[in-house]
Amino acid sequence: MLSPREIAGILAATQATVHAELEALPDAVVNWHPGPEEWCVKEALGHIMEAERRGFNGRIREILAEDEPDLEGWNQVEVQRERNDCARDVRELLDEFDRLRADSVELVSGLAMPDLVRGGNHPQVGYVTVNDLLHEWISHDRNHVRQMLANVQSYAFPLMGNCQGFAGE
Repeated sequence: MLSPREIAGILAATQATVHAELEALPDAVVNWHPGPEEWCVKEALGHIMEAERRGFNGRIREILAEDEPDLEGWNQVEVQRERNDCARDVRELLDEFDRLRADSVELVSGLAMPDLVRGGNHPQVGYVTVNDLLHEWISHDRNHVRQMLANVQSYAFPLMGNCQGFAGE
């Protein structure tokens, strides 16, 4: 099991990774959709933020404030559509992410061992503890960072010419 302090460090590392990637990419790449109904890089970041706000940071705060609360689900596709992140400036998205992630790192850093066993009831998966949410948070972040990286890779692939032949190696 990872400690809250270790998890806070991992969350900060994810933030640094996202920054490095998005600051290096031109608008054409961060706005590119690899397929119909697939998110661009900026939409993947928007989803990371909403999941943090509603699903990780938000749920942990709710669990700490109440005794075994009923946790709400949310429609990720609808929320992303409403956010309209593809139309937003990447710097604006990174600033929003920085504020949210700083709050989350502070929250996680301040968790004590008794906090980790507290939990709430989720309508889809059942009872979840703060510890469960912390470890899912790491996995979720990496899943969507991987999605961002795959988008960039898919964007570059058709531009590789004959070097596409190396892709199977």
